[in-house]
Amino acid sequence: MTTKSSEVRKMSAVERKTLYFTAPGRDNTDALLKFVKEYAEATGINHIVVASTTGETGVKASEVFKNFNVVVVTHHAGFRELGAKELIEENRLKILENGAHILTATHALSSVERAIRKEFGTLQPLELVAHTLRRLGEGTKVCVEITLMAADAGLIPVDRDIIAVAGSSRGADTALLIKPANASRFFDLKIREVIAKPREFE
Repeated sequence: MTTKSSEVRKMSAVERKTLYFTAPGRDNTDALLKFVKEYAEATGINHIVVASTTGETGVKASEVFKNFNVVVVTHHAGFRELGAKELIEENRLKILENGAHILTATHALSSVERAIRKEFGTLQPLELVAHTLRRLGEGTKVCVEITLMAADAGLIPVDRDIIAVAGSSRGADTALLIKPANASRFFDLKIREVIAKPREFE
């Protein structure tokens, strides 16, 4: 007969610190990047995917993670204004000088389905997935999305864990340890650990 104490001894578990911000937003960026770097160094994770709109967060991440494979994922062209890119040229050059990659591509969790919703008022499966992920915060949804995009671009491996960093609007307040997958194999993607996120969010 197995005793309770022997069952506890057989249990396999990992104990880590998680950083929870009291509010979302760009003010958390510096603290988040510092915390993620410590986490990455402690766990041996070498691939960092970061969401950045204007490139401000991308520059900071490319400086903090200089010896890592950093992929900065931007909004697609025309996201807010027809044909326009939101990545500031000065920031683009700094990110590249720091040795990071920049990815501008169709958003994995909206794509043509966003046009269908706008035109016909009908929610499609991709945006339903996005809204479900937002129950953990906007940053969680974006972390998953940029991981799919970076994997599809061949900029990160799909056979080892990566860290994805994103925010609720500007800056960064969320980080996840993710086992990546290509978009066509979405259900192979695994959120392994929550490294940091805001406790309160819209």
